[in-house]
Amino acid sequence: MRSRYSAYALGGHGEYLLNTWFVTTRPQVSIEHLSQKECDWQQLAIVNKTQQGDSGMVEFKASYQESGKLQCLHETSQFKREQNRWYYVDGEIHSS
Repeated sequence: MRSRYSAYALGGHGEYLLNTWFVTTRPQVSIEHLSQKECDWQQLAIVNKTQQGDSGMVEFKASYQESGKLQCLHETSQFKREQNRWYYVDGEIHSS
């Protein structure tokens, strides 16, 4: 979770983002598109996390600045572990 946040925050890491996305839910987007830095990520706060075997959940709040306005992304993300590596499956965005 933290490494994916860092990839988005830094920009330029679309290949990493695709490689850490679960193969059956991976979007049909280009590495170049995912590499674009679309906003200025400020902070990541983990709200909750659970793990049962090879399935995990992370609820987080990530603040970012866009068009001069501070925003917050609140999401519950699902992860799966395969061959000792964690992959992002999908997420549910919570409304403010």
